[in-house]
Amino acid sequence: MDPINQHRRKLLALSCATMGIALLPTTSFAMLSTPRPRILHLNNLNTGESLKTEFFNGKGYNPEELSRLNHFFRDYRANKITSIDPRLFDHIYRLQMMLDTSKPVQLISGYRSRETNNELREHSSGVAKHSYHTLGKAMDFHIEGIQLSNVRKAAMKMRMGGVGYYPSSNFVHIDTGPVRTW
Repeated sequence: MDPINQHRRKLLALSCATMGIALLPTTSFAMLSTPRPRILHLNNLNTGESLKTEFFNGKGYNPEELSRLNHFFRDYRANKITSIDPRLFDHIYRLQMMLDTSKPVQLISGYRSRETNNELREHSSGVAKHSYHTLGKAMDFHIEGIQLSNVRKAAMKMRMGGVGYYPSSNFVHIDTGPVRTW
C-alpha cells in the first residue's frame, strides 16, 4: 500500500474515533472517565423498603452492596433474587447526575422471574414475552420531584440502552440492552 493511502486510512480512523467521542453526552463521558464513588438512594414502592448504597467505590464495584441491590431489585411476588447487571445501576446513577438530583429513585419493577412475567402478561399487553426484567437488566421507575418527561429525555440522551415511556402509569423503563425507544 502506498504512503498516501496509509495516511488517509490513519486520518479516517482518527476522525471516526473523534466523532464517536464527540457523540457521547458530555456528562456521561466525564462520568465514565472520572473515578469517584457512585451512590444511589432508592425506594421500592412495592415493598416499602429504602436503600442508600455506595455500589461503586471509585475503583470498582462493591460486592456486598451489589448483593444488597440484588435483594432490593428482587421479584417480590415470587421472592426470587438474581444478579442484576451492574450497568443498570451505572445508568440510573448517571441519569441522576444528568438531572442534577439526589432525590430517591422510586423503583416500581426490577427483576421478574419468568413465572411472574408470564402472569403479568396474562393481565397486560404491555409486558414483553422476552423482557429484559427476566434477565436482571431492566427497571421501571420514576424519580421523586422530577417530571417524567424530563427523565425520559435524559435517558434517551444517554443512549445507553432501551428507554420506554409510560406516562399513564407514571414510569420510565430503562434497560442495558441495545439502544432503542418506545
